[in-house]
Amino acid sequence: MSDDLFAAIDALLERPRPADDLPVPAERERLRKAAEYTQEDLAKALKTRRETIVRWEAGTTDPRPPKREVYIAFLATLALQHGTVEPTEWLHRAQAAGLVRAARKAAPLPDTAEAPAPADTTRETPAPVAVAAPAAPVSKTATAPVSEPPAPTAQLVMLDQNPDGSLLMAAPAPCVQCGQPSVYRAQGHPMHLGGFCRPAAAPAAMQPAPVAVPAAPAAAPAAAVGAPVAAPRRTAPATGPAAAPRRTASSRPVVSSRARKAPAKTAAAAEGPSDWEAAAAARFPAGPLAVLDVAPDGKSFVAYLADGTQAPTAPAGRTLAAVVEWALEQRFGSPRLHRHGKDGDALVVLTDAALAELGLPPLGRDEKTEFVQRLGRLPKTHKAVKQIEKAGWLLTQRGLGPWARIYRTPEDGRRQCVQLSIPAWGALASGGWTIPDDLGAADLARLLGTYAIRVLTPRGSTAVSGLELVTALRPPTRAVRTDTGWTSGRVEGSRPKDGFDPAPPEVPDVHPLAQDREEGGELVTEAWDWHREPTDAEKAAPFAVGLDVNMAFLAAAGRLVLPLSGPVHELNPAFDPKTPGSWLVDLSGVETNPLLPSPFTADGSRPTGPAWYSTAKVAYAMELGAKVQPTEGWLRHESGPYLDPWHKRLRQAYVDTMAALGVPLTLADTDPLAFLDAMAAIKQGDPAEVAVLTAIKQTAKGTIGKMRERPRGHGYKPGERWAALDRPTWDPLMRALVIDTATVNLHRKLRKMAADTGLHTLAVLSDCAVFAAPGPSALDILTRPDHTLTTSLRLGVSPGMVKFEGSRPMSEITELIADQANPARHIKTGGIVSADE
Repeated sequence: MSDDLFAAIDALLERPRPADDLPVPAERERLRKAAEYTQEDLAKALKTRRETIVRWEAGTTDPRPPKREVYIAFLATLALQHGTVEPTEWLHRAQAAGLVRAARKAAPLPDTAEAPAPADTTRETPAPVAVAAPAAPVSKTATAPVSEPPAPTAQLVMLDQNPDGSLLMAAPAPCVQCGQPSVYRAQGHPMHLGGFCRPAAAPAAMQPAPVAVPAAPAAAPAAAVGAPVAAPRRTAPATGPAAAPRRTASSRPVVSSRARKAPAKTAAAAEGPSDWEAAAAARFPAGPLAVLDVAPDGKSFVAYLADGTQAPTAPAGRTLAAVVEWALEQRFGSPRLHRHGKDGDALVVLTDAALAELGLPPLGRDEKTEFVQRLGRLPKTHKAVKQIEKAGWLLTQRGLGPWARIYRTPEDGRRQCVQLSIPAWGALASGGWTIPDDLGAADLARLLGTYAIRVLTPRGSTAVSGLELVTALRPPTRAVRTDTGWTSGRVEGSRPKDGFDPAPPEVPDVHPLAQDREEGGELVTEAWDWHREPTDAEKAAPFAVGLDVNMAFLAAAGRLVLPLSGPVHELNPAFDPKTPGSWLVDLSGVETNPLLPSPFTADGSRPTGPAWYSTAKVAYAMELGAKVQPTEGWLRHESGPYLDPWHKRLRQAYVDTMAALGVPLTLADTDPLAFLDAMAAIKQGDPAEVAVLTAIKQTAKGTIGKMRERPRGHGYKPGERWAALDRPTWDPLMRALVIDTATVNLHRKLRKMAADTGLHTLAVLSDCAVFAAPGPSALDILTRPDHTLTTSLRLGVSPGMVKFEGSRPMSEITELIADQANPARHIKTGGIVSADE
């Protein structure tokens, strides 16, 4: 037995391995840009997608034959024309293989006295893809006689392929171009790839029949094997019968370095998100999700898509395994949001009727016959779970519950996974989802589909979906090729995959690092909950009006510098506002307006001594004129705008949803009264869009909360680690920086408001501020004496601007304050119960 194993290993080690005939990824991109080709140009020439070129240049994948040889020829030719900045072994191998024979006259190999002799060009070189098209339009039925042997610069033709994309191979027969045997065919005729044929006349008896040349766009200039791929350029089309030859590097005029960078910048801008969206349409033609219901006849299923329409087919079987197979066949899913990220899995939502049709139990308390929400999943002995396993599918550790994932072990790098959402088991009853009770299956598909398109395919609660959005936009790792193979590398601007422990002052009291913490040694960061006694002038006002900041936490996260590495402890550090961290400093001497809450404490009171503060608050203290000298600090010396992509996507989702509900972005600027009326009527709009709006708000809020998620479940003992600590997004300092930045932003606006209008807020709850007002409208406090609107608190839709929250008679407000209740909590509904309760 062991002899057989050793023999197998010996055979494996002796198996010839492909030579490293490609330059390093960075050199691939540099050569393409040096010749001013875009990734889209090259993708069109190689009959592939731009995303494939992106992966080749990033080193996450390498081209495989037959496109590999053509790609090497392209790069090698450019290296001879534009030089290479790395060792040239790959270039020598490409030349020895005959891949750059036609271009060797362009320049000698660098650092080489004598180039290796080219290999025998009579050998067969598989290369089935045409890398260029004719200069002039060619009909699909037109023929190109080849009675004379083609020159080395003959244009390429497409070799015949099988339906799966592999080359069609047959018995060896004389090539119609060079007469040498070839197992490949082009339009049924024996042929090599044009430029690799020996340029010798074929025997008279073997003169070829006309070979049909595939049609190609008229604007594509001709190219030859071993010459630069002159794919369609993003320039004006040629006006003559054939495009003018492209200028070489030596013929270009000398320009400044700034001018030379401009084309690359333009190309990079063109290769933006729109290209990812175009690629997604091909990968996931069915969209991100489907809501599965029972057809009216009661005999079959019907599936509703993200646009509310019906899918052309539905699962034929009556098992979950059949549903999963169907979802994969239909190619449900969503595109990755980052080049190094992962595509989103398909989501199938089961209506109550579909749940019963599939033999799954309803919600209840009997563990044997019903789904018990307290347990969170069906027992492993349930017949539905056994059916899934019998069909070769697996469940994650969460099991078969409201949000279940069913998958198979990936084969050949292909992910096979489908997520289920079961509303009957409470999947959409909480967690930030507010689904109308009477919503039909088609409207539910449209609601969840809208959220999926604007934000992300739902993965659970809105908070969970928000965290998934963060990592989808900032994946922690990417594949990196090294001399010894592939390894995992960190993505620039992202946090490590396994995260890192925060500093002792930042963690909650149950964290292992907090067990030995001294009393008062915690970084306390919470949103404001503050109110004060009204002045006599404020008591005389007839009304109190509340203004709410739109998506305050989301607005604070934009371009905010956040930690990308673990904390470093330093004593008496010099404060740097660009270094995120926790600082032990005394801010009790910072003077602030007594009619406004202190920005340094959650209850708005003035600090009484040294305490831990985040960078955001210490920087604001300096802005107010304080001289600060921290005595201790836990600092992060690697940082960046980690949440900025998350901020941009959610902001656009919010703005788009508001526009769909009749409140466009510029309405407040053009007609403030119309804006207030539109906002007042927003809940009477499309119920699905209203639910999407609520979900987007909860996504932003829940994401920030999840960054300091505490342990859940029974039996937890303080000091033990819990699962959330291993996420790259679990970091209490990130949460503190976002909340503190939102607090500082609002305090800055309240100061400006007091200076601009003379009004001081008398109560604040998180992002809602209450003012005494002469009338019940927001315009009664936002209008200056000169009848213009103040910009200190700007009315509008955009995150960071304000909207009308509510108004109450001042007499009611004074009663709330007398009862030690925060009027900002009750400004919308009045009474002693807030709108959130």
